[in-house]
Amino acid sequence: MNEPNVKILGIESSCDDTCAAVISGTTLLSNVVAGQQVHHDYGGVVPELASRAHQQNIVPVVDAALKKAGIKKEEIDAIALTRGPGLMGSLLVGVSFAKALSIGLNKPLIEVNHMQAHILSHFIQTPSELYNPPSFPFLCLTVSGGHTQIVLVKDYFDMVILGQTLDDAAGEAFDKAAKIITLPYPGGPLVDKFAKDGDPKAFTFPTPHIAGLDFSFSGLKTSFLYLVRDGKLANANFVEEHKNDLCASFQYRVVSILMDKITKASQETGVKEIAIAGGVAANSGLRKALSEAAANYNWKVYIPKMQYCTDNAAMIAITGYFKFLKKDFAGIDLVPKARFEFTR
Repeated sequence: MNEPNVKILGIESSCDDTCAAVISGTTLLSNVVAGQQVHHDYGGVVPELASRAHQQNIVPVVDAALKKAGIKKEEIDAIALTRGPGLMGSLLVGVSFAKALSIGLNKPLIEVNHMQAHILSHFIQTPSELYNPPSFPFLCLTVSGGHTQIVLVKDYFDMVILGQTLDDAAGEAFDKAAKIITLPYPGGPLVDKFAKDGDPKAFTFPTPHIAGLDFSFSGLKTSFLYLVRDGKLANANFVEEHKNDLCASFQYRVVSILMDKITKASQETGVKEIAIAGGVAANSGLRKALSEAAANYNWKVYIPKMQYCTDNAAMIAITGYFKFLKKDFAGIDLVPKARFEFTR
């Protein structure tokens, strides 16, 4: 069932980006993101500062999304919001605003799991591009600063987590490695940048031996820390002289760990439709490795556009649309959930 004229306003505020988007059916009409520069001086997101910035940003961001979409707020059919997972203070701002708007406009609320939304971002359509979403079932490697999961996606809301990190997420490992070599926050994109000019085999890091399809990145992070510590003891300029190689070698090991597990998942399930999602899906090393694997294993691969990798409200709106078709609405007593898992 498809209702192309149903318009959903999506609101995302799980971390440090205030986001709003409007979708008509599966077609994206607008997608607005307001970042928060205040965290750069602290080397990471400060929850209290994030929630305050959301309070300042949410009204102008929603207003901008509606204007860019060319519709009035009264024309939307429902309001989709991120219920979790995320920072509680940040989630509260988005949830509270959405609830107030729902009451004021007499429009239904739709709660969205942030991680499921990352996966469903592959179903966003734009007017000028060919619509080519994954076919069910497909595997999605969902990799972000807070999560690393392999998910078997049987339907829009029938998802099973086959494996996940036992400690650090891959995105968190990237940011911590960046901090070790004194790169500014957010460090993950900078590791990717410097890695492009480095030798991925310059330094060797151990591969964690984790059973099944689960991940572990804490040992890799510790190994990187010790390598840099010992290098600096021998040469005060070690990091600056080897920055590109350090980033390339670390990224190579993270990507190889991710690819080993998604390859194993494909072999075990027989599923050859493979997608990636989440912030780390923007990493050039991972995108290249996935494209190469597609040729080697006869996979059909789905790599999201950059704007759908990081936090955004378009993915919240598209998830809200599919829930709207099921009439899966939330009550006004809805509360955010910092931990919000879907069934494994």
